[in-house]
Amino acid sequence: MATLFDQVSSDIRTAMKARDKVRLEALRNIKKYFIEAKTAPGANDTLDDAAALKILQKLAKQGEESAATYNGAGRSELADAELAQVAVIKAYLPQPLTEAEVEAQVQAIIAQTGASGMKDMGKVMGQAAQQMAGKADGKAISAIVRRLLA
Repeated sequence: MATLFDQVSSDIRTAMKARDKVRLEALRNIKKYFIEAKTAPGANDTLDDAAALKILQKLAKQGEESAATYNGAGRSELADAELAQVAVIKAYLPQPLTEAEVEAQVQAIIAQTGASGMKDMGKVMGQAAQQMAGKADGKAISAIVRRLLA
């Protein structure tokens, strides 16, 4: 099975052949961050998909924040360019879970761990964050865990 790193590398070639400048620029930026992560001290020249997903999420979030800043400054052309790159990045991210799906998974974790109150929040959050990494926002998970444990 191809890793995200391999997939991005392959898609760069496809974008070059198609002369898709926006996609090519976004993919090259992604690959740059992937290579930096692979060559970081202690990485042993490897990048697993979990680490790659974290990088993609960070890049998507940064792009959305930049677009909001550009829109606030009245630079909609820069915001549109940023959002076009974010769309390319998000194509590699898993489909986010709905609030109901997150709640169902949190309830299952609470049942597994036998959590009975706010004192068990850390235990539940640890498992929830691990199981739903990349599929749900940490703040949303935290809010649901708080509500269910209260």
